[in-house]
Parts: sequence; structure tokens; C-alpha cells
Amino acid sequence: MGKPKHAFRVPLPNGSNLSLAVFATRNDPAAEVISVQITRLVDDNWVTDARLAVYRSPEGNYSQLPDREKT
Repeated sequence: MGKPKHAFRVPLPNGSNLSLAVFATRNDPAAEVISVQITRLVDDNWVTDARLAVYRSPEGNYSQLPDREKT
């Protein structure tokens, strides 16, 4: 998806991180994808425990995106 337009991160008491990022979409620069996730460090690798992604249309409508398939 590329580099986010805006990104914020808050460390949680258990060592995990809560992050929010806003991305421009490829097809319409007026639309955005907002991603919220909880990550933690396991054996020098960041693991995502939970993720929520929301699409904001140019008209300002919001819809939740489906979960990404794990590879």
C-alpha cells in the first residue's frame, strides 16, 4: 500500500503497540484507507495480533474492509 500519509503509535503496558495509519488509495487520491492494528515483538519479528481497516470514499462514506489473507 505504500507509505502512509499520517501514522500514529502508542505503546501499550504489555509491550504491544497500538497504531493507526492513513493511506491514500491508488485509484482515487480523494479516498483513504484507515488502518488500526495491535502488534508485538516476538523473537525479533513484529507480529500483528489484530487489524481493522476502513475505506473512506471521496464522498465521506465509510466501510470496513475484509481481513487480509495470511500468507
